[in-house]
Amino acid sequence: MELRTVNVTRYVTPLREGGSLPAIAEADDDFLYVLKFRGAGQGVKALIAELIGGELARAMGLKVPELVFANLDEAFGRTEPDEEIQDLLKASVGLNLALHYLSGAITFDPAVTTINDTLASQIVWLDCLLTNVDRTPRNTNMLMWHSELWLIDHGAALYFHHSWDNWKEQAVRPFVQVKDHVLLMSATELDAVDAKFKAIINEKLIRDIAALIPDEWLDEDAATAAGRREVYIQFLLLRLASSENFINEAKNARETRF
Repeated sequence: MELRTVNVTRYVTPLREGGSLPAIAEADDDFLYVLKFRGAGQGVKALIAELIGGELARAMGLKVPELVFANLDEAFGRTEPDEEIQDLLKASVGLNLALHYLSGAITFDPAVTTINDTLASQIVWLDCLLTNVDRTPRNTNMLMWHSELWLIDHGAALYFHHSWDNWKEQAVRPFVQVKDHVLLMSATELDAVDAKFKAIINEKLIRDIAALIPDEWLDEDAATAAGRREVYIQFLLLRLASSENFINEAKNARETRF
C-alpha cells in the first residue's frame, strides 16, 4: 500500500468554505487536487486523520477521491498577494496531503438525494469508528459525482490525538455525536455492517495504513514518531474490538430522534 507523490505546480483558487482554507491546485501530473495544508489551523493532525479516514473508507469499498502526498515548494508564498494565503503557503512548505478534484461534483443534499439503508449504515459505522464529528446536515462532507456518493474531508476525525493523555479510555467510549449525523435516520443495518467490516478491517490493514503516515507528520524524533504511529494503531484496534459501544449509541440516538 502506498500513495503517489506529486509536486504542486500552480495554486488555482482557495476554497473559502473550508475552515482550514484548503485550495484547488494543479500538480506536475496535470491533474487538479484539493490541497490540504500542513500549515492550517489543525496542522498535520488533520492530514493524519484525513489519510487514515480516507484509506479506511476506501478499504471498506466506499468511494473516496484518490489521496496523494503533495510537495509544496517555498517559492509559492512569494508571489501570492493575499497575506493570509501567503502565510499559509509559507507555513506549508514540504509534504502536504491532497485529494483528486472531482470536477462538476455537487454537495450531497439529503432533501434531494436518497441514500439506501446499507450505504447509510456503512458511512455511519465508519464515522463512529473514526469519531468523525463532521458529517452533519450543516456540513455533510459528501459529494454526488456521476450519480455516485463520494466521501470527502475526514480531517475532524480521530480527535483523541489533540490530547494524547487518555486515548485508551477514548477508544472504548460511545460516540455521542452520532446523534447529529446526517445519515442516522437511514442507518438501519448497523449490526450487519459491523459483521461485514470487522471481517475486512484487521490489524494488518490498520498497520499498512498507519505506515503511510510520514514520520515528519508524527514527530521529528524517529522514536517518538514510531510510538505515536503505534497509538493510532492500538486506538483503532481497541475501537474495533468494542464496536458494540458505538453501535448501541447510534441505535439509541436513532430511536430517540426518529
